[in-house]
Amino acid sequence: MKLGRLNHIGVATPSIEKSVAYYRDVMGATKIHEPFDLPAQGVKVCFVDTPGEGSTAGTQIELIEPLGEASPIHGFIAKNPAGGQHHMCYEVPDIHEAKAWFEGKGAKVLGEPRIGAHGTLIFFVHPKDMNGVLTEIMETPRQGAH
Repeated sequence: MKLGRLNHIGVATPSIEKSVAYYRDVMGATKIHEPFDLPAQGVKVCFVDTPGEGSTAGTQIELIEPLGEASPIHGFIAKNPAGGQHHMCYEVPDIHEAKAWFEGKGAKVLGEPRIGAHGTLIFFVHPKDMNGVLTEIMETPRQGAH
């Protein structure tokens, strides 16, 4: 098994509204998707597309804001009040095959596959097993997803 393309970089933020302004006004974001709540994950999400060069697409940033103190990223924001990089997300063609592969390598998979912000199955791999980076593994989205 090998990882597919980098789908997005997750950035935790105390305020999606302020972060959107930054990515639009300072970083030149070309498309800002409509923010939405993802109560099952305890977060509010907004995807921001950065500009690409020539015929290449830019990078997608997933802004994530906690939905209250029970949010899994509430502690991250408490330790990093300005927010910051939270995770990197890679695509795979089959989420269950990927989960079995990571577990077979002894990696700590954080929970069962569940529906993520792109509407496709995801799971996370603990940073200690991913060179210090919290890593989201996502089944490749269908055409038309974020």
